[in-house]
Amino acid sequence: MNPRVTIEEFFRANRESLSLQLIGGRRGLARSVEIPRIQKPGLALAGYLPQIHPDRIQVLGNTEVSYLATLQRARARKAVRTLLHAGVSCVIVTNAAKLPDYLREEADRAGVALLSTRLRSALLIRGVTVWLERRLAPQTQLHGALLEVFYLGALILGQSGIGKSEAALDLVSRGHRLVADDVVVIRREGIAELVGMSPRLLGHHVEIRGLGIADVASLYGLLATLEESRVDLVLELEESQVQDEIERLGLEEENYRILDIDLPLVRIPVRPGRSIAVLIEVAVRNQVLKRRGVYSAREFSSRLDAVLAAQAERAAKGPGRRNG
Repeated sequence: MNPRVTIEEFFRANRESLSLQLIGGRRGLARSVEIPRIQKPGLALAGYLPQIHPDRIQVLGNTEVSYLATLQRARARKAVRTLLHAGVSCVIVTNAAKLPDYLREEADRAGVALLSTRLRSALLIRGVTVWLERRLAPQTQLHGALLEVFYLGALILGQSGIGKSEAALDLVSRGHRLVADDVVVIRREGIAELVGMSPRLLGHHVEIRGLGIADVASLYGLLATLEESRVDLVLELEESQVQDEIERLGLEEENYRILDIDLPLVRIPVRPGRSIAVLIEVAVRNQVLKRRGVYSAREFSSRLDAVLAAQAERAAKGPGRRNG
């Protein structure tokens, strides 16, 4: 099911930033919108009904309002009635335009919220589109912790009880910033960007077994937290494996797919005595180098291959020199 947002939620979230006022059709606040595209229904008001796109927010600017003023009142009312009964989400009138009474009457009758703003149409459309694109973006929830480590978003995953929250708290004590713990809400923005945040109820709380719930912002200050962050790297904590099963050099690169976007994946074996926070820092630093085109494992492997090849070549030539 596609995500959707009610007009009431949209109105309350943007009332101040977009200078919105509800002037009619209060019942229409229960309607919803699931498409982050806006429509200016000029052609529809002129009688071209196929131009109407249901389930979209409609914007009436100076052009549309001026056009209605040129029509006979009965014809203008009929054009407005047709628009409002076409399944639109709501109507926003820009530029604080003075509206005819019939527009409010028809909005009340059709149960379509009628909003007004002093903003120009271009500014309003830009603001509405940005908010809807973020709010209606595909999203998912993962059990883990998300922190900003060296300005990269590090998503820590692993089985329950493996130490994700402890690692997150250790990273915060080392100067990094917590975004979410236990549940991470991740949404997709644009073509290939993921953004994570904490559910509103959880906030910046961390559950530490044996200690209970800790408020990171209260313990370490507001600068130790972030409301949201990009997700750049996935680190999966695993129970310590048999030594031979662990990839030693780091030449094999893995990905973790979230919302059809592949992110680099680093597996970190967990065992007593290992500082998981330090290992996460090293993994993040290594990812920063990779973004700059520096692959330490590959370079080391190339140098090692060159040394072994040179030794093999000397060994092959050695007996010939002794026999001469």
